[in-house]
Amino acid sequence: MARIKRGVASHKRHKKVLNRAEGFRGTRNRLFKRANEAVMRAGQYAYRDRRNRKRDMRRLWITRINAASREHGLPYGRFIEGLTRAGVQVDRKILADLAVRDNAAFAKFVDLAKNQLSQ
Repeated sequence: MARIKRGVASHKRHKKVLNRAEGFRGTRNRLFKRANEAVMRAGQYAYRDRRNRKRDMRRLWITRINAASREHGLPYGRFIEGLTRAGVQVDRKILADLAVRDNAAFAKFVDLAKNQLSQ
């Protein structure tokens, strides 16, 4: 039987890991074992933080909506309650964008929420 040599496959695997470790400092971008550890850890952080980013963005939107709605005399919780009673189905991302870019349109939403709360 012919002898199977694995040099090509392992070289390809090592090269792939070292390319992903480009920009890491010290031996973490040169030595395969250290680079592999760093790349695996970086992958774990990336996976976790893709989920955390959604959390952070929602928190930011809520902060912006709260600040803008308080300028119009209505705290965030009451504002959302009023919109819910009015049957408005605009998500927080759009509301936050309106609060930053188009204050007049956001004011209409606040008035709508106030009207629903006063009834």
